[in-house]
Amino acid sequence: MPEPSQDAADDGVLVDGVLIGIDYGLKRIGLAKGSTRLGTAEPLCVMRNTNGTPEWATLDGVVADWQPAGFVIGLPLSAEGEVQEITHVTRGFAKRCKARYQLPIFLMDERYSSIQASETLAQLRNTGQRRKRTRREDVDTLAAALILERWFAH
Repeated sequence: MPEPSQDAADDGVLVDGVLIGIDYGLKRIGLAKGSTRLGTAEPLCVMRNTNGTPEWATLDGVVADWQPAGFVIGLPLSAEGEVQEITHVTRGFAKRCKARYQLPIFLMDERYSSIQASETLAQLRNTGQRRKRTRREDVDTLAAALILERWFAH
């Protein structure tokens, strides 16, 4: 199982309550919410990311609605666990979230979360538990929920 990142900005900070899970992408950023008490998460929505400028109004609304105790942001690493260009961009996004919301930020290895989300959605559709066609936004929000649940499990 992937581990939380060693460079998590607020490693060791105890949080209780709602956390927002984030699957950062260059075009779309998936958001999910979860409870530390239940250890479960559910997809919320997607915010656009245009030329490195996240649609902050969407995240502002999520923060206002859910009053989270912090954020768990998926840290994209290569299959071998190596840092790549998107890793640096994601860390920059995490720093901007920290400055904007003044909440604890936790980085979680997100390897294979989008693949797992795609497979889960396909399985739900194949078994009839999901009727609508899978969109990229569905994968992004479910990946954010999976990242958050990984963090809870750790």
